[in-house]
Amino acid sequence: MASKITVEKTGTLEFLVRVTEAGSESVHHVTVKQSDFDKLSGGKVEPEELIERSFDFLLKREPKESILTRFDLSVIGRYFQEYEREIKRRLSSQ
Repeated sequence: MASKITVEKTGTLEFLVRVTEAGSESVHHVTVKQSDFDKLSGGKVEPEELIERSFDFLLKREPKESILTRFDLSVIGRYFQEYEREIKRRLSSQ
């Protein structure tokens, strides 16, 4: 079953992300620095789409329960070295 990712903006670059699948839900508080947003998105997408695509990236690699409940988007690259390259590729292929 595919995961449903819902991104709600709670501040300038702060988001509440809900991941729902198989009748259960996880909730995550995510921030992104403006410099990281600019570097990753290249101005091609809104911040909410960057967050959604980043969660899609994570969910292909680990279950929703393993994703940190509170983190800055830059942390993903510490766990998955291919994150920056992959997310830029996904966003540029729109």
